[in-house]
Amino acid sequence: MKKVAIGCDHGGYGLKETLKASLTELGYEYLDFGCKANESVDYPDIAFLVGETVATNDDYVGIMIDGVGIGSGMVLNKIPGVRAAVCWDLSSVINSKEHNNANVLSIGGQFIGEGLAKQLVKAWLETEFAGGRHDRRVTKIMEIESRFLGR
Repeated sequence: MKKVAIGCDHGGYGLKETLKASLTELGYEYLDFGCKANESVDYPDIAFLVGETVATNDDYVGIMIDGVGIGSGMVLNKIPGVRAAVCWDLSSVINSKEHNNANVLSIGGQFIGEGLAKQLVKAWLETEFAGGRHDRRVTKIMEIESRFLGR
């Protein structure tokens, strides 16, 4: 079973706490990288910790929650080995895993309600990568990343 690295900024704190309870109900272990309250923090710092954990540990996927999800998605996709998807509905969540093998989900705590967020996280965690023609494309994504890393 995969483990979840989860984090948020102040805009996602309440939703993160709700999702932690959902993860426990679904039988997932998680590491909480903060934030620990509604006080203002910088999302790049926490997104980095979530992404670094996913990039260096094959048994982890990540969930990051900021106000809208976009800023954290940008940070996460700077980390080699991370394929973060900013999602807002069930279709984008399923596609991110099935077609793109996303290993981090970035969502907006001020954009998505608790009920929908729980559904999205459950669907994202349960959706499998389809492989096939999609494997070729994900491989190309990782090859492009390698070019910029000088590998």
